[in-house]
Amino acid sequence: MSQALLEAGGVSHGFEYTLFEDIEFVLKASESAAIVGRSGSGKSTLLHIFSTFLKPDTGSVKLLDKELYTLKEEELERLRRYEIGIIFQFHYLFKGMSAMENVNVATMLSGEEIDTDLLEKLEIKALMEHKIGDLSGGQQQRVSIARVLSKKPRVIFADEPTGNLDKETATLVMDVLLSYVKENSAALLLVTHDHEMAARCDRIYTLEEKVLREKG
Repeated sequence: MSQALLEAGGVSHGFEYTLFEDIEFVLKASESAAIVGRSGSGKSTLLHIFSTFLKPDTGSVKLLDKELYTLKEEELERLRRYEIGIIFQFHYLFKGMSAMENVNVATMLSGEEIDTDLLEKLEIKALMEHKIGDLSGGQQQRVSIARVLSKKPRVIFADEPTGNLDKETATLVMDVLLSYVKENSAALLLVTHDHEMAARCDRIYTLEEKVLREKG
């Protein structure tokens, strides 16, 4: 049986109103899952809770067998640096640096080597000496994904990673993410509005009316 990399139980959270209640969720090694739902349903908030950045009002979250919100800040930082990767819709690259320098930042911090095969899969190997500002939006997003995957994370949290991409590039990105998960016994949690991309994951959940439900 595959190891559970992420386990959540009884998770509830809200701001001015309750976003969701009593969330139960498990994500195993070599598995991908997508969460879909309307804007404002709490998808991104739930992703932030699962990925160390927001303590829920109630409930527990275990990531790699560690009870997240009992850890000290330096232990959380260690998880963020070495074990998890976070991909956003907007790339947050260092614009004054080249693509290679951006990827190097992640590998230096994590102690990993740059994977040239990964650069080829993302079709950016020939672009690595270009400055970020000289690249298209789709190219920049693929550099951002290379930066995250070069850390060799065990769990990838992706918040609308294909939201600003054309269909062909979005398909390429999903191919790379899903291959990475299988090849590295990692896991992917995807938050998206794109039902076509969500359908490529092993499991799909909807977050609506404060409840997370798995689609059959």
